[in-house]
Amino acid sequence: MSLAIVHSRAQTGIEAPAVRVEVHLSGGLPSLTLVGLPETAVRESKDRVRSALMSAGFEYPQRRITLNLAPADLPKEGGRFDLAIALGLLAASDQLPADALEDCEFLGELALSGELRPVRGVLPAALAARAAGRSLLVPHANRAEALLVSGLRVFSASHLLEVAGHLAGQDALEVITSQGMGRRPPPAPSGDLAQVQGQLAAKRALLVAAAGRHNLLLSGAPGTGKTLLASRLPGLLPPLSENEALEVAAIQSVSGLSSLDGWPLRPFRQPHHSASAAALVGGGSRPRPGEISLAHHGVLFLDELPEFDRKVLEVLREPLESGEIVIARATDRARFPARFQLVAAMNPCPCGYYNHPKVECQCGSGNVQKYINKISGPLFDRIDIHVDVPAVAYTDLLQDAQAEPSSAIRGRVARAREIQSARFARSKIFCNARMGSRLLRTHCRTDERSRRLLETAIEKLGLSARAYNRILKIARTIADLAGTDGLETAHVAEAIQYRRLQFEL
Repeated sequence: MSLAIVHSRAQTGIEAPAVRVEVHLSGGLPSLTLVGLPETAVRESKDRVRSALMSAGFEYPQRRITLNLAPADLPKEGGRFDLAIALGLLAASDQLPADALEDCEFLGELALSGELRPVRGVLPAALAARAAGRSLLVPHANRAEALLVSGLRVFSASHLLEVAGHLAGQDALEVITSQGMGRRPPPAPSGDLAQVQGQLAAKRALLVAAAGRHNLLLSGAPGTGKTLLASRLPGLLPPLSENEALEVAAIQSVSGLSSLDGWPLRPFRQPHHSASAAALVGGGSRPRPGEISLAHHGVLFLDELPEFDRKVLEVLREPLESGEIVIARATDRARFPARFQLVAAMNPCPCGYYNHPKVECQCGSGNVQKYINKISGPLFDRIDIHVDVPAVAYTDLLQDAQAEPSSAIRGRVARAREIQSARFARSKIFCNARMGSRLLRTHCRTDERSRRLLETAIEKLGLSARAYNRILKIARTIADLAGTDGLETAHVAEAIQYRRLQFEL
């Protein structure tokens, strides 16, 4: 047979579009032409494949070879097509049966010895292969990642000879039908909120933020526990569902991170304040996920918020609203999910002691205002809950042994999330923080007393329409925690308290 077709997968963002590796042998002087928009690493595959075939004892076709990676307008990168190209050459030269390649997809980079090396982005390829109704053959090092996808037939091998023997029907590889997550329990959170002494108001705000998936800003002097509080938030959130866990693992896979490292625990990302805009949103000549995508379905913690460059912070405004980021290049566009929960911490001034009851602030009023102005009003508006974290009293350091543990708080959060899941069963959203204006009118109706309270708050604090909507969303979450259907005045009053800090800084 002079023509062979092998199925494989490319990588674009966290998607894995299908690629048909077409190999054609014809008469003429021995040569190899590779077409289909291959990048440098793909063009170099012809040398790796030639050496791998010869090292494994196969005959390299001494004919005119044309390799086409279809579709032709899809950029191809990396060594992920090496195995498919090698098998296509063997099938086209009648060294392997071509019909054995029809129902399977192949991924893997080849060493010069014929050994199979792992590649990035196997999990998205596994999801796409299952949707296409084919099995998947990957290097041994990628097998555990491919087995995260339930219902997929997975083969794995460590050498080209093993794959060839399997396809020739001589020495079949073990096939495993994945059970997906199965009964895998989520890892235990690294810390407990009961270890945080005092700070009852901040803990309450953390509970509300977890229950409604609201963004949170913690402000206070150095050493008051802002970072400690933020690090406890993932332990209050409900476990990832299977679909959420697969999305998180897929992002880690295309980023080159281990998809089994702490999986399926919710991500907690804490970039340094010197991070660039590309580090946060992603980038590169071939777009890769940034910190906001690595925090998908988890928490993005920005410590020392005003120390970030203002232009870097501004890139967060769009993904905070849309839940995704699109990175455009001249030849490509990549879309990454970024539905993260933002938690930020800051000092009230450069020295950290503005309005401190015992330590005198060393900053002039101009320096304090300049420090606060590093955070734009629109970004402040997109942070739902603003909380002051005061210094912990000495008595609280001694008497907080009976604090509520994270496990108990997680149960309360889970019950509130269940209420929201039932409420939004017909919508694509899953929490109060994502409610649009139509759902707000339906589920956040207030009585006359609450409306007067909101009117007074808007006039005195100068709240925007976005801030008004966020107050209603927070009040809805507080009502869910209390187990009440309607919004009461106490719920609205507490929600308003979470917006005052912006105007007191």
